[in-house]
Amino acid sequence: MQKIKSLMTRQGLKSPQENIHDLSPVENFRIPSKEELRELREQPTDPQAQQEIINSIEEVYFSSDSFDIVKYELEKLPPVLSLQEMEEYRDKLKQQQAAVSKKVADLILEKQPAYVKELERVTSLQTGLQLAAVICTNGRRHLNIAKEGFTQASLGLLANQRKRQLLIGLLKSLRTIKTLQRTDVRLSEMLEEEDYPGAIQLCLECQKAASTFKHYSCISELNSKLQDTLEQIEEQLDVALSKICKNFDIHHYTKVQQAYRLLGKTQTAMDQLHMHFTQAIHNTVFQVVLGYVELCAGNSDTKFQKLQYKDLCTHITSDSYIPCLADLCKALWEVMLSYYRTMEWHEKHDRDEGTASSSVSDGNNVIGAEETNFDRSYVQKKLEHGLSRIWQDVQLKVKTYLLGTDMSNFKYDDFIFVLDIISRLMQVGEEFCGSKSEVLQESIRKQSVNYFKNYHRTRLEELRMFLENETWELCPVKSSFSILQLHEFKFMEQSRSPSVSPSKQPASSISTTITLFEQYCNEGNPFEIQVNSKDDETEDVLASNGYESDEQEKSAYQEYDSDSDVPEELKRDYVDEQTGDAPVKSVSRETLRSRKRSDYNLNKVNAPILTNTTLNVIRLVGKYMQMMNILKPIAFDVIHFMSQLFDYYLYAVYTFFGRNDTFESTGLGLSSSRLRTTLNRIQESLIDLEVSTDTTGTLTAAEERKEKVPSPHLSHLVVLTSGNTLYGLAERVVATESLVFLAEQFEFLQSHLDAVMPAAKKPFLQQFYSQTVSTASELRKPIYWIVAAKAIDYEQMLLLMANVKWDVKEIMSQHNIYVDALLKEFEQFNRRLNEVSKKVRIPLAVSNILWEHCIRLANRTIVEGYANVKKCSNEGRALMQLDFQQFLMKLEKLTDIRPIPDKEFVETYIKAYYLTENDMERWIKEHREYSTKQLTNLVNVCLGSHINKKARQKLLAAIDDIDRPKR
Repeated sequence: MQKIKSLMTRQGLKSPQENIHDLSPVENFRIPSKEELRELREQPTDPQAQQEIINSIEEVYFSSDSFDIVKYELEKLPPVLSLQEMEEYRDKLKQQQAAVSKKVADLILEKQPAYVKELERVTSLQTGLQLAAVICTNGRRHLNIAKEGFTQASLGLLANQRKRQLLIGLLKSLRTIKTLQRTDVRLSEMLEEEDYPGAIQLCLECQKAASTFKHYSCISELNSKLQDTLEQIEEQLDVALSKICKNFDIHHYTKVQQAYRLLGKTQTAMDQLHMHFTQAIHNTVFQVVLGYVELCAGNSDTKFQKLQYKDLCTHITSDSYIPCLADLCKALWEVMLSYYRTMEWHEKHDRDEGTASSSVSDGNNVIGAEETNFDRSYVQKKLEHGLSRIWQDVQLKVKTYLLGTDMSNFKYDDFIFVLDIISRLMQVGEEFCGSKSEVLQESIRKQSVNYFKNYHRTRLEELRMFLENETWELCPVKSSFSILQLHEFKFMEQSRSPSVSPSKQPASSISTTITLFEQYCNEGNPFEIQVNSKDDETEDVLASNGYESDEQEKSAYQEYDSDSDVPEELKRDYVDEQTGDAPVKSVSRETLRSRKRSDYNLNKVNAPILTNTTLNVIRLVGKYMQMMNILKPIAFDVIHFMSQLFDYYLYAVYTFFGRNDTFESTGLGLSSSRLRTTLNRIQESLIDLEVSTDTTGTLTAAEERKEKVPSPHLSHLVVLTSGNTLYGLAERVVATESLVFLAEQFEFLQSHLDAVMPAAKKPFLQQFYSQTVSTASELRKPIYWIVAAKAIDYEQMLLLMANVKWDVKEIMSQHNIYVDALLKEFEQFNRRLNEVSKKVRIPLAVSNILWEHCIRLANRTIVEGYANVKKCSNEGRALMQLDFQQFLMKLEKLTDIRPIPDKEFVETYIKAYYLTENDMERWIKEHREYSTKQLTNLVNVCLGSHINKKARQKLLAAIDDIDRPKR
């Protein structure tokens, strides 16, 4: 079948008749003729039988068109041919051919109508195509005629015009491309002019323009070039940003910020800025220290540049330490000031932007405003966080510098200057970020404690040397002298707000305080080394030859009842001669009146009594307080060392003038228990009593001895054994009263010390004042007691009293001569006291103590003399009373002391003679102030008059009971 179909296709679309005639006669499958077809139709056929015949045809006959049937059949013939078989096989093939032919004929007849219809359509299509060919031929002919006649010229013009327009556009694009290619020159100029916003704006516009012409091949190279240029601008912008860290310029920083905003990298700029500030701090301190190290080394050795900053700091010499520190702080100040001004710029810029955004309420800019607010918030938080971070870096760098050098051997003024610089730096830190500068405080505290221990040890040794060479002569100072006039206490002037008049106060203290950043924002530096004005000032504290002016001297002699001629400065409290400040201590007219004869100071104005050593101690206290005022964390150490200065001075005065075991054993309570406790404490904690050089002791013992000072020795120039000088009374007065004056100055400074003392250590300060400073005046008693004990010859009086006969039988009207002798001793004592007062003013309190001691000793001597009496009558007792009354009457003319000390001590003893047995026993038990000898003598003298032997034994037993606990 396939062969039949393919054959029909190759033959074309012809009528069945034509197709039948065209079939090759050589084909095996010949189309049957009409007769044959008729025969085939007439032959009765069984379709099933016919189909079986077709099915019996070999498959090879249906394989392909190129199959050679004849050859195939011939090849199938057996080697030995049989006619019968051949004929049978031929008949079979004929039957098969007939079946196939009949089948083909049936199919042809079946498809005949469709074939005819399709053939008609093909014929119609062929006719239409021929007509179209004719129309096209005519159209081409007419077009050729039109082209030749009119259209060719017009269309040529239009084409040329279109080409011209395209070329004009191309020329414009080429010019733009040429401009873009020359943009790098202009960008370089703008970068040299530091017009970063303009350069970035231009570069971005060029990139935008380049994207428009990206279809040109040359633009791709230009695009990469513009991108490189933009990266270069960003690098230069980063360099420009780094310059802000050391020298802030508003216009410069505004350009940089505008440039970063155009790039959309505001947050990145802030991150970079903080990195640059950190780097600036490191580079700055390294360069400053390196410069000084190389300068001191004196050569151009580059080995220092390779050192770490910490190691570099150890090469700073002591001479260059302070200038280097000052330059270091100045450089760091510039960095922090730049950061401060950067924050100011952002705050002002944010306010201006906020005002502008509130005035323009455009809904289209909501998203942009939100992004701007986010950037603004990020920048603000970053700047606030950077404050503490930058200050921490500054602290660490300065700490490394501070700890890199041992400052224990620095001069005091140099070390104070270092402390002042660090204190100013900590003030900067507090204003910068509210920091308490714990890192700086700890580092300077270590250095200060180390320095101060060494400094204090040296000062104690100097104080011992001063004390051992001190002749205890009066240092002439003005009556208006105050420690605040000393250079060492000038730092307290600002803190004395009550004594500074409003007119003297600076305007800044009245109005709001100006911070250092506000003060030095535009010019200047808080760490500029200023020439100390100490050299230009003079301390106007010394009096001329120990006397004040004539007016002041004259005022001291005015009538005490009239104060009209008393100078105003004596009515008022002291007035600072330089500043006119308000009073500190007063000399009232009541005080002047009260002095009278007992105050041996009318030859001089009431100037403070102090020595050069006292003044030196006061100056040391001022220096210590300067250090403490600058560096409050070491306040406790400083106050502890200050207390040691006072302790050593007090111990020296007591050792020189007050130590006397003979008088200490009198039991008169000359030294209070508090004073004894204080002296014992000082001796145990401060005084090195060991003189051996044995080094075999423990290290702890050696360290303890290192903290102690040897006991001072009185100068051999000071003579305390001459009766004419009242046994060195002038020196004793100067020493004791200078100690009292020193204690008064400590009292004056107490509030200031208490203000800087840590709360946990305040009990130490309170104990120091209550148990040490307040005992200074108590030292007067034991010191002046020694003078009183030697000034009057009490032994001679006892001898005179022993020669008196007390068992007289009649009442005497004349007192005994020992009373006159005793009064003469007192008169001589008074004269000597006057002589001493010409050298040294003797304060009222001192003269009162001297007189009190002398009178007390005289009265006790009288009682002792009465206790030595073997026999005494009632008349003798009356004579004793007469003698004592005579003594009191004359004594009251010599002194103003009232009541007379120990008056009752004598009178009670005399009156006890008249007591009965029972009253005397009770009296003995109540009056334990009398010695056993005095009580025993009283009982023995009374024996025979009104006390019998039995009563005597009883009273002596009572006395023995009282005396037993004392043993």
